[in-house]
Amino acid sequence: MQRGQKRAESQLDSNVKQLKASKQVFNAIWLSDVHLGTKDCKAQYLLQLLKQTQTETLYLVGDIIDIWAMKRRVYWPESHNQVLQQLVSMARNGTQIIYIPGNHDEQFKSYDGFHLWDVSIAKEHVHTMIGGQRILMLHGDQFDSQVCVGKALTKLGDRLYDILLLLNRQLHKVRTHLGYPYWSLASYIKLRVNKAQQAISLFRDAVVTYATDRGVDGVICGHIHQPELSREGKMIYANDGDWVENCTFIAESERGDLQLRQWDEQQSDSSLISSISLGRSAPKSLKKRVA
Repeated sequence: MQRGQKRAESQLDSNVKQLKASKQVFNAIWLSDVHLGTKDCKAQYLLQLLKQTQTETLYLVGDIIDIWAMKRRVYWPESHNQVLQQLVSMARNGTQIIYIPGNHDEQFKSYDGFHLWDVSIAKEHVHTMIGGQRILMLHGDQFDSQVCVGKALTKLGDRLYDILLLLNRQLHKVRTHLGYPYWSLASYIKLRVNKAQQAISLFRDAVVTYATDRGVDGVICGHIHQPELSREGKMIYANDGDWVENCTFIAESERGDLQLRQWDEQQSDSSLISSISLGRSAPKSLKKRVA
């Protein structure tokens, strides 16, 4: 009986070690624009990422729960519930989670300074990287007026974006039936419409200017659903994208590199899109557009 119990315990230890070894390990991860509570949220992909990833700190950079959408219609499948349960489990098991509300979950902004387990809510936060660089994080909705978009136009734009995402969803069903991987029609259109590109550029400039005034080395934001990792002069600009069309996130590797990564549904893993080395060696940047 004791031998059998020891063998079972040994097998359990072995399984745990294999699970840990199979996980991708990061020092920090930045996620935003998940939009739980909407049909376009890729909750199942995000759940897979969270379960196979180990990180010291997880930053939720706004629009995690889409309260705007849920006011119009309640939509909450089990996969969305599982994402929240996984986040709670990670916090209880030592992952520090910092939640920076956006515009779709702006009701949480009034809880600035709130702490529970290893979860904190803040309007802004500064992360110090392994190499000592200070990275400011914010959602980015505060710059809508500088991109010539008021609150009313923002909500109108959201409705039009919902239509585009509906087309995106229908196209994805057809591509899945034909055996093709996920491809974002919404991103494809945004990258080829001049007005959209102008708005993205104005947003980037506004964020970089704000971060420069704060005296930090870089800034990570979300809001516009346009993933990017680049250098703007001496400033690092990172947008972690979203989980409704791009399925992207920003990560700090164990070596201190800043990475833009994208979920690959066929490989059931994240792949590297671009990287900026922030270690002791000279800065090196690789760029690739996400579409």
